[in-house]
Amino acid sequence: MDDFKTGSVKANGIQFHYIEAGSGPLALCVHGFPDSPWTYRYLLPKLAEAGYRAVSAFNRGYAPTGIPADGDYCTKTLASDVTALHDALGGGSDAVLIAHDWGAVAAYGALSSAPQRWRRAVICNVPPLAVFGQVAFTYPQIKRSFYFWFFQMAVSEGVVAANELAFIDGLWADWSPGYAAAYDLARVKECLGKPENLRAAMGYYRSLFNAERFGLPDAMADQAAVWGQPLTHPILYLHGTNDGCIALTPELVHSVPTFCGPGSEAEMISGVGHFMQVEKAAEVIARILRYLANK
Repeated sequence: MDDFKTGSVKANGIQFHYIEAGSGPLALCVHGFPDSPWTYRYLLPKLAEAGYRAVSAFNRGYAPTGIPADGDYCTKTLASDVTALHDALGGGSDAVLIAHDWGAVAAYGALSSAPQRWRRAVICNVPPLAVFGQVAFTYPQIKRSFYFWFFQMAVSEGVVAANELAFIDGLWADWSPGYAAAYDLARVKECLGKPENLRAAMGYYRSLFNAERFGLPDAMADQAAVWGQPLTHPILYLHGTNDGCIALTPELVHSVPTFCGPGSEAEMISGVGHFMQVEKAAEVIARILRYLANK
């Protein structure tokens, strides 16, 4: 399961470490929170078999990738990371992008700002801003997103770190109910076990929801400028019916292609939560490979 090549590359001012399999056109897989490249452990070998160089990097701040000295975790920078990784890894116009959670936010930004670098994309469990904005401030979603606001408090670092990061165990249990996540949690905790790495991961939310500016007119405009721009690529959007992190109706899921390029598709995967790529790996991988095979 852990038999992957490893490497590192300098991109966007950060030394990114990654796991990879195969050779050929780049298939860059981007993870989210609280996660690691290892949730792509089933997908990477299958992408390799399909003729790709499949790479999944540890996000900025997630050990062993470096922590930015300037503490920059804004969404514009995250999108720039994806573009810079494409270039540093030698990707061409035939590269494809697979992304989940925070990786999805970064991917939307990278696809809109540097479209010539990517052929197709697959995005899981975080829809485009135009769709997410329809649920973000509803009462049910605010309850699910409590950690957005909790992470703004200094005390949250100690709470999340307590009892061997039990807080993260709770998030996985809520977001992918019924999934036995012991392996994945161990990998996440390798990335976030040190205080400085945990602080970095929480920095994504502190940047996005900075209490001193969030709600001002330019705050959402900043987000729209990164991951709210028109998307011209064919994108496959997948969302779990049991996602405890972001709950979308079938109507909202099926509206996603209207915000993406021609040939885009959207599908709800039955019986999976937020981490679908490990919950029903074979089923999700089959959908991804079928979509990427289209020219």
